Amino acid sequence: MTREIKVQGTTSAGYEAVRDAFTALLAAEKPDHAAQLSAYVKGQRVVDLWVGPDTGPGTLFGVYSSTKGAAYLVVALLVQDGVLELDREVAHYWPEFAAEGKGEITLRELLSHRAGIVGADSGFTPEEVADDRAVAARLAGQRPYWRPGTAFGYHALAIGALAGEVVLRATGRTLGELYEERVRAPLGLDFYLGLPEELEPRFRSVLPMLPTPAEQAALDAQPPQPGTLNAIAFNRNGAHPTDLEAFPNSRLVRAKGPASAGGVGSARGLAGMYAAAVTGLDGREPLLKPDTVAEFGQIHSNGFDLVARAHKSFGVGFQNVAEAWYPFLGAGSIGHKGVGGSQAFADPRSGLAYGYTRRRFPFPGGSVPEDEPLVRAIHTAAIRTTAVTR
Repeated sequence: MTREIKVQGTTSAGYEAVRDAFTALLAAEKPDHAAQLSAYVKGQRVVDLWVGPDTGPGTLFGVYSSTKGAAYLVVALLVQDGVLELDREVAHYWPEFAAEGKGEITLRELLSHRAGIVGADSGFTPEEVADDRAVAARLAGQRPYWRPGTAFGYHALAIGALAGEVVLRATGRTLGELYEERVRAPLGLDFYLGLPEELEPRFRSVLPMLPTPAEQAALDAQPPQPGTLNAIAFNRNGAHPTDLEAFPNSRLVRAKGPASAGGVGSARGLAGMYAAAVTGLDGREPLLKPDTVAEFGQIHSNGFDLVARAHKSFGVGFQNVAEAWYPFLGAGSIGHKGVGGSQAFADPRSGLAYGYTRRRFPFPGGSVPEDEPLVRAIHTAAIRTTAVTR
């Protein structure tokens, strides 16, 4: 049974079908469902929609691993500046990282999820998970879980801390500080690594997932496996396993903004960041040169992911969203999904930058039913309208 919902916001001429798709897809959701959808084409906003109680265009949600896009953008800027070199050993910047046979791991291998440092043997406390410096200090002495370079696996809660420590050692500034100074503040983006106290009233807590009785029974039938790579990567292996549903609801997490998954933002903020990076935003020059975008979007790890136990595809840090999910997007599209259902990316070939957020945690986490139809609807409209205006 569907329900009447009221989608608010605007779409540019040629994008009316996106509103229809957004409305139809969300009609079957729970009455308290809240979501935002935003898109830019060649730096101009063409879709700006939202739905749900207590939700507007400036409402802020926890975006989980969509946060990683901000971390990789900072690294890309530093590579572009010549401050970081992808083929330099991580230990060149961070000598302590060389412990336990990690001395030859390059920054490129690390960012491509090939280093094998997905977590710590004894897990992390909630305070450590929220603090990238604490995580990095623990991981410096951790032995890799596979021989670096021989395979890849998603460094879910570790990669932001690892990249951030390299950035700090090379620049003397934290990744969050550089993101704020070079990306967020100059562009006025509603996407934060470290949410200021005064913006807390705009944050909406993540709502728990609502599995069907059959889904819950299947979940209950699977006992925890704390020794697996997946459990280690998502910090479910120690005395203080991380509750992903509740993760962004912690003020400590929101305040510190760990770069793997602690970001808070809106769909406008996510899409705006990718537009600013790849095409330029509202007439500004893009933050990244085409060669930088191409290098970071080039596939580096593709195939069986040892952590996810599924097919995955990564460039330098960024997920290769065309290879992984949307083959109709242009080659070299860069972005990232979050386990809470958020998603953002840029397709350099069509000039599309996309952002999506939702409040309720999906079952079982990760991709949501809206993903493919919404991305396809916006991409189709972008191609058609661009062809008309040529």
